[in-house]
Amino acid sequence: MEYQECKQRFIEIWGKMASDWGVPPTMARIHALLLVSSKPLTADDIRNQLGISVGSVNTSLHQLVDWPLVHKTGVRPEYFEAEKDMWQVVRQIILHRKKKELDPVIAELRQLRNIQPRCKESEAFKKAVEDLSHLSEQANIALNFLIHSDLIAVLRWLSMVKSYAKD
Repeated sequence: MEYQECKQRFIEIWGKMASDWGVPPTMARIHALLLVSSKPLTADDIRNQLGISVGSVNTSLHQLVDWPLVHKTGVRPEYFEAEKDMWQVVRQIILHRKKKELDPVIAELRQLRNIQPRCKESEAFKKAVEDLSHLSEQANIALNFLIHSDLIAVLRWLSMVKSYAKD
């Protein structure tokens, strides 16, 4: 397989995987291009290589800088470069998704736990909410561990989990 074909395939794969993680597809494709680029690119370089509109490129780059998965350098023209440390990339995606999805659910479940059971149905409701709340809190602890740990600590933890799962 030739370099350009491999590069295009990587952009497609990363775009699909990242969109499964909740990253918009155009944003994911731009991020993939910047990941495999040996040098920073301008918005025009990105637009020309991916055939994406100026507005989509600018919006996606702004979001990528906000996450922060991409760093901006230069003034005119501005250049963009992806964070190349893949552990840092994964951590940032986890952090962003946790803030957007899990944190609000935990807050809502905490409020729902205050129901005073008055009948059998409300007792069943309260138990379901408490169970889901407990599971959400445990997921939050695990995600916070991933976000705040370095890769070596996570690999050690995964090694322990893997050996535990075999037993």
